[in-house]
Amino acid sequence: MANGEHLAVLHWSAIDWGKWRSHYPQVEPDLSQADFRGRDLSGMNLSGANLYRAYLSSANLTATILRQATLTRANLFEANLTAADLTEAELVDANLIGATLTGADLQGANLRTTDLREALLAHANLNHADLIGADLRSAILRDADLGDANLMKADLSRANLNAANCCNANLSRANLVKAELIAAHLIKASLYRTIFAEAHLTRAFLIGATLVEAIFEDADLSWANLSRANLSHACLHAANLRGANLSRANLKNADLSYANLHGANLFKADLTGANLDGAVMPE
Repeated sequence: MANGEHLAVLHWSAIDWGKWRSHYPQVEPDLSQADFRGRDLSGMNLSGANLYRAYLSSANLTATILRQATLTRANLFEANLTAADLTEAELVDANLIGATLTGADLQGANLRTTDLREALLAHANLNHADLIGADLRSAILRDADLGDANLMKADLSRANLNAANCCNANLSRANLVKAELIAAHLIKASLYRTIFAEAHLTRAFLIGATLVEAIFEDADLSWANLSRANLSHACLHAANLRGANLSRANLKNADLSYANLHGANLFKADLTGANLDGAVMPE
């Protein structure tokens, strides 16, 4: 339970809270299980605070400092965390459904199995974040920085990752069915057995990516750059690869049946054992 003294100071005013934090910088506020539903905590310094299982649904946390705070299993349903500092925060199993995290800093944050369905994460910094098993269905990650992030087994179906940076990220076994990845950067990303069925990857950058056994059935990869990518045993059945750059790509034993390769660059691509039945080949 929350520390009564800490709660009392927080209830006074933002100015009093700031003075108290400055006077006792070594104290990590215990606000666990406290009820802040609908409260305005914008701009406050809650760095290092214990907010375990706190109730923060619909709270205003705009520009709030939550660096290294513990928000494990906290309820942040539809909370406003615009431009909040959540660097290295613990958000395991937190409820962030419909939360606004536009421009938030989540660098190095632990978001394992966190529920981020329909969350707004446009321009958010998720560099090196741990998102293993996170639920990001229909989340908006447009222009977000996911470089070096771990999204293994995450559910990103119908998510918007247009122009997002996912370079060197681990998205192995992730679900990206019907996701939007137009002009996304996935250079050298790990995408082993990742599901991209019916996803839109027009002009995406997948240079040197590991796509072994990835599923691109009915996906749109037109004008995407897949040079030097490893697509061995990948399923590209009925995929649109019109104008795609597949130079030096490894397509051994890949299923390219009924794929559209019109205008694609296959210079030095390895198609050993690939299934090209019904495929539209480059001129």
